[in-house]
Amino acid sequence: MPQKPARRKTAPPKPQADKSGLKGLKALFSKHGFSDYRWLDPGEIVVAEWVRMKCLYGCREYGKNAACPPNAPSVTECARFFREYRRAAVFHFAKSVERPEDRHAWGRKINLELLKLEEDVFKAGFVKVFLLFFDSCGICLECAASRTACKEPKLSRPTPDALAMDVYSTVRKLGYPIDVLSDFKQEMNRYAFLLID
Repeated sequence: MPQKPARRKTAPPKPQADKSGLKGLKALFSKHGFSDYRWLDPGEIVVAEWVRMKCLYGCREYGKNAACPPNAPSVTECARFFREYRRAAVFHFAKSVERPEDRHAWGRKINLELLKLEEDVFKAGFVKVFLLFFDSCGICLECAASRTACKEPKLSRPTPDALAMDVYSTVRKLGYPIDVLSDFKQEMNRYAFLLID
């Protein structure tokens, strides 16, 4: 009887590498205590001239914050900047405060932790990572009011609206809550954006 050829043993398939890096990013988010987030295609970010007008006519920080208009790119440049990215994480933060000024201390604490996350994401190989604070840059207790005089240029970041983002329309696309509040004691829904690659 002819012998059957021996069957070759094949190695089990190797697990597919996570080329998107999502597992690693999720682990970093978790490490820093950020669990409430959703992914966004930056092409879905709504950029609008009216947002810049609100900065110019209505914001008491206009011209007084080194990370806000007029220390910000034009609306057209902002729209172009967002289109350079394929992926962003939107972090949701909800908070009620007793006094309006309390939100700045809360915002500063979270923004400092978000900066640590941004650094870790950069070190993980995502060289384009860029953070947008959910509250105006309050790294320094007293702002130098211009980009060239900024005391913490490596830490200072703009808010989404400083870059002309319509945060209301953008986060509603993700199903997140956001409303105009009539009282500072109402719960705020604030959003930070981490542009990744």
